[in-house]
Amino acid sequence: MLDLKQDYFALFGLTPAFALEGERLESAYREIQARVHPDRHAHLSDAEKRLAMQWATHANEAFRTLRSPLLRGAYLLSLQGVDPQFETNTAMAPEFLMEQMEWREALADARAEGDEDALEDLARDLRQDARTLVAQLGEELDGRQDLAAAADTLRRLKFLDKLQNEINDALTALES
Repeated sequence: MLDLKQDYFALFGLTPAFALEGERLESAYREIQARVHPDRHAHLSDAEKRLAMQWATHANEAFRTLRSPLLRGAYLLSLQGVDPQFETNTAMAPEFLMEQMEWREALADARAEGDEDALEDLARDLRQDARTLVAQLGEELDGRQDLAAAADTLRRLKFLDKLQNEINDALTALES
C-alpha cells in the first residue's frame, strides 16, 4: 500500500512548488482514491478496512491542502520548518493595516445598510487583491525562496480569506 508519512506532493507525484498543474493534481487524486476508497476494501479484514480509511482520509486532506493557495503556501512553509504564525504575528505594514480598516468599515456600512451591491463590489475587490497576493506568494516561494516574505504574504492572504467569508455570510443573511 501507500506510505502515510510521505509528504503531500510526493503522494501525488508532484514536485514541491507553489505553482502546480491543477489537472495533474486532480488526476493523481482520483487515481489514489480509486485505489484506497473504503468501498473497494469492504471484503477485507477490519484492520485493512481501517488502513484504507486512513489512506482515503490522508488523500482527502492532501488534496484539500494542495488545491488551496493559502493552505498550499502554509504547507510549503511547514516543509521548510517555517511557521507563518497566523495567530501570533499580527505585525503588518501600515498601509495594509489602513486598508484592513477601510475594508472592515466598508463591510460594516454595507451590512448595516443591507447593501448587496456594495457587498458584492467589496467581494470582487477582495478577490482581485487575493489574486495579486497569490501571484506574489508564488514568486516568493518558487522564485526568490524568500520564506519570511512568503509568511507575511500568507498572513495577508489569510486576512482576505477571513474577510471574504464574512462578506459571504453577510450576503447569505441578506438573501434569507
